[in-house]
Amino acid sequence: MRKSIKTTEAIFPMPVLMIATYNEDGSVNVMNAAWGMMLERNQVILNLTETHKTVKNIKMRKAFTVSIADSNHVVEADYFGIVSGNNTPNKFENSGLTAVKSENVDAPIINEFPICLECEFIEYGDCGVIGKVVNVTALESVMNGDNVDISLVNAIAFDPYTHGYYKVTERVGNAFQDGMQLKNR
Repeated sequence: MRKSIKTTEAIFPMPVLMIATYNEDGSVNVMNAAWGMMLERNQVILNLTETHKTVKNIKMRKAFTVSIADSNHVVEADYFGIVSGNNTPNKFENSGLTAVKSENVDAPIINEFPICLECEFIEYGDCGVIGKVVNVTALESVMNGDNVDISLVNAIAFDPYTHGYYKVTERVGNAFQDGMQLKNR
């Protein structure tokens, strides 16, 4: 038997993405966004309203970065989601995290987050911000040879049902392979 529940934002897991930009004065701004995904192989889409300081910065600088939040930085990631850059211009400094300027786009890379997508702004539309991924970097500590080892990333996902964060670590199958056993039934 199934029961109706009182949520419409019910897809789990939702990624916990850190969207980083530069403010007008060159200081770093970061927001937490669970409403983002790959649009195409080299494009991201972030469902953000224009009221966000981050969106204003993206339009101004024509660039942004998207970092994957990890379990080691849940407090900082959550802080970036509850404090607005419109009201707290020094919120990045308050986090204690550090950043460097991307060599590819006019946006900061947060040093502590394990994976970062460097993006050029394409457009803002009904669904939010669309950006072209021009480079992806990963901390060496989450690499196994030339590949990212997701079990080392300790990425976190947002749970819209209870407003929790969960660590995503265990591999349970092989994409484009495991289903082949059912193909010839």
